[in-house]
Amino acid sequence: MSSPIWTPAALASEARAYAGRVWRLVEAQHRVSTLKLVDTLDEQALLEDLIEATKPALPPEARGLDYLLATPFRYDAPYPVGSRFRRAGRTAGVFYAAETPATAVAEMAFYRLLFFAESPGTPWPRGVSDHTALSAAVATGQALDLTQAPLDRDRALWAHPRDYGPCQMLAEAARAADLALLRYESVRDPGRGANVAVLDPRAFASPAVQERQTWRLRLAPTGVLALCDFPEMRLAFPLAAFAADPRLAPLADRPD
Repeated sequence: MSSPIWTPAALASEARAYAGRVWRLVEAQHRVSTLKLVDTLDEQALLEDLIEATKPALPPEARGLDYLLATPFRYDAPYPVGSRFRRAGRTAGVFYAAETPATAVAEMAFYRLLFFAESPGTPWPRGVSDHTALSAAVATGQALDLTQAPLDRDRALWAHPRDYGPCQMLAEAARAADLALLRYESVRDPGRGANVAVLDPRAFASPAVQERQTWRLRLAPTGVLALCDFPEMRLAFPLAAFAADPRLAPLADRPD
């Protein structure tokens, strides 16, 4: 399938305002992992500072953000594997999020399953994994909505389950046009909720995380079960929900 040619000038003419809270899921041990190595909270704070000092520097526009918002923008570290709007290598960072916690959980559920589909020798997890859903406030007048005309005419490219080439080309042209955020359809969410890709840290309306939720995910060969205690939410994602991506097909033959 050929890629559309969207020049920076053409994309700049489609810029629109976007504001709201967006959600991202991270593994809950992002802080707890260091707690078990120390005897006091002061020691943990010192250890966290030492770890932070060893990481690549943040670009100036990301400094001052909560580290959970800033981490994707550490440009100096080579990006190991390409993603939908970011090429592999030393490329500019992208903060991926969703408009609802449910869509963010669907994305995490898919990628957890994908890990085991591509690692057939890895033992299937017997317990549950803890995750934190965090929300961030964003506001920018320099956004693109790929679900709206005229960009939606290339939906088959933006929503391809595996070929990210056209999306990466679009993101590069968007950056050249000084655009800060892309809104697009979630390929993984069965409800087809919306995702956002923050290209520029200046799109964050606040440097702080706004809300947090605790989610527990249980993986089974038949799919993923997800539970949030407060507010109470229960989600189930059978393998059939992700049937559009053939990479999960090996799971159907995996023993329980």
